Amino acid sequence: MNPSSLNAWVATPEIFLLCSACIILIFDLFVSDSRKQVTYLLTLLVLALTAVLSIQSLQQGLALAESGASVARFAFSNMYVADPVADFAKIGMVLGVALVLVYGRGYATDRGILKGELFTLTLFSLLGMMVMASATNFLTLYVGLELLSLSIYALVALPRGAVKASEASMKYFVLGALASGMLLYGMSMLYGATGSLDVHEVASRISQQQYNPILLTFGMVFVVTGIGFKLGAVPFHMWVPDVYEGAPTLLAQLIGSAPKIAAFVFVLRLLGQALEQFGPIWGEMLIYLAIASLVLGNLAAIAQKNIKRMLAYSTISHMGFLLLGLAVHNSQGYSAAFFYAITYVVTTAAGFGILMLLSRSGFECENVDDFKGLNKRSPWFALMMLMVMFSMAGIPAFVGFFAKLSVLRALVAADAVWLAVVAVAFSLIGAFYYLRVVKVMYFDEPEGEQPAIAASADVRVLLSANCLLLLVLGIFPSQLLSSLSLAVKLTAAGVML
Repeated sequence: MNPSSLNAWVATPEIFLLCSACIILIFDLFVSDSRKQVTYLLTLLVLALTAVLSIQSLQQGLALAESGASVARFAFSNMYVADPVADFAKIGMVLGVALVLVYGRGYATDRGILKGELFTLTLFSLLGMMVMASATNFLTLYVGLELLSLSIYALVALPRGAVKASEASMKYFVLGALASGMLLYGMSMLYGATGSLDVHEVASRISQQQYNPILLTFGMVFVVTGIGFKLGAVPFHMWVPDVYEGAPTLLAQLIGSAPKIAAFVFVLRLLGQALEQFGPIWGEMLIYLAIASLVLGNLAAIAQKNIKRMLAYSTISHMGFLLLGLAVHNSQGYSAAFFYAITYVVTTAAGFGILMLLSRSGFECENVDDFKGLNKRSPWFALMMLMVMFSMAGIPAFVGFFAKLSVLRALVAADAVWLAVVAVAFSLIGAFYYLRVVKVMYFDEPEGEQPAIAASADVRVLLSANCLLLLVLGIFPSQLLSSLSLAVKLTAAGVML
């Protein structure tokens, strides 16, 4: 490799995160269990600096756009790219991971899992997400995906001796390995069909008709199947409820938040860029996955009494909306899906944060009935949970409504009105199980004597700000939506999407 083709500065956030994770790994060996708060604070500092570096990278890309230059800055012989979509995604992922650690600190302490492994594996999982966001080569994409997946497999099993956690980890590992195999098999077929592993080179050869159509078709099917597994879309959803229920709540939050942004960019690179010429074909495949996810996710969630399983099926239905935005396969659809992914991370982080707030040593807030009478115990956090449920249900004035509306607009603009009608119909059905939680909080009497909610001041303040942000973004959604739309358009122009 020519040294001039390295351009390692393009991957400064990732290099910094990797070095920091290794330093924390070694540093933690000399920190006693009673002083793990030091490792926790050091990890938050690393996340803050990583976010700063990602913001600087975004500003460099916007400055290039203003000067008329390409916003895409390639590195490592065009295997890696920094562009506005990747930079925005990295900022969102760092925020999502930081919320996991802040909300989960007390929860992890009570359960004896506030250990160095929690911090280092979480940082390595974030590194995998960031690699996925910037990869422009099939091998790099796969390395990022596996770094993320292997870290989370280990994290889910972190509570030693917890049978449910070990079972969830094994299920996640087995099914995740199957999904990875399908994805890798599909990528190998795409390589066999086009003779290249580079995302943009594959797109170029397809546009020039230099490919094997049969092999490419089979490869595309396997790739979409692997993506369906990773997103938890129906019929590849079977791991989601069990993993959400069995994993510790803070790790269920990690699984259900930041990786969704990474998965969005992953799909954009593979389908929106490499296979852009076949948009109508893979778009139709995504539509089938989306409809099945909306139907089963919303209907199955109604029957759930365990709130973590309810949120798992809710995630499946939300991934249906995300896939609908991607299925439109144009900049408006991609922008809507990106907006949906970002706002979903903010919303689900708040929901799981409240679950951990209500949990305590020896007690897991897992069932819908555990919210009975919450308004009498803590009117403020009952209001915060109401905001989360209203946002997830897509009720106006909350950001969840505008996230769904942006996807529906993209569908209508693409003359897929019937899809918009189906999405609205099942969103109305899904509102039932969200409103059931609100009903339990405000109208049911608490069972037995409930202890006071104990949480540190930083958690209370951040969780309150997180929930209020759902309302603020709902009232003023245009700034974030227009920024993400600009990022998608600049990225498309920069790499000839």
